[in-house]
Amino acid sequence: MRLRQGGPGDLPAVLAMFDDTVAWLAARGRSGQWGDRPWSGDPDRVRLVEGLVADGLWVAEVGDSPAGVLTIREEAPAYAPPAGERELYVRLLLVSRDHTGANVGGKLLAFARRQARGHGIGLVRVDCWSGGDGALIRYYEGQGFTPTVRVPVGEKEVQVLQLRP
Repeated sequence: MRLRQGGPGDLPAVLAMFDDTVAWLAARGRSGQWGDRPWSGDPDRVRLVEGLVADGLWVAEVGDSPAGVLTIREEAPAYAPPAGERELYVRLLLVSRDHTGANVGGKLLAFARRQARGHGIGLVRVDCWSGGDGALIRYYEGQGFTPTVRVPVGEKEVQVLQLRP
């Protein structure tokens, strides 16, 4: 796996990852997370992804295939409670369904930890959907994150988690 800085040219691949993941989640009765319709056909979601892609995207590749993407910022989203210190916030972590089980997400999160340490930042935070069976929260706990607070985002609730790199 190699990691490269992404950009607007990666938008189609990122939207395809979202579409595949939404279909996979919906097929398993987990449409509460991201819905049950392709994101590429929803102008509001396309704009959201355009913002994420333009905002510090990193692309993990296996061969010539995008295996996962990560967006990290030194700023939390508006809905997250203030950290009270400098932080690196994972705004997007998404793994291609074709590369599930290959620890792509873990490697991208390890990269985020290294970035934080390299910039003298002592806190990495992420948030995820708090609904369903809690599998997503357990995933982040398995990556070393600790749940802190749950906050409403629209009609849903997200779990904010943190890690000291």
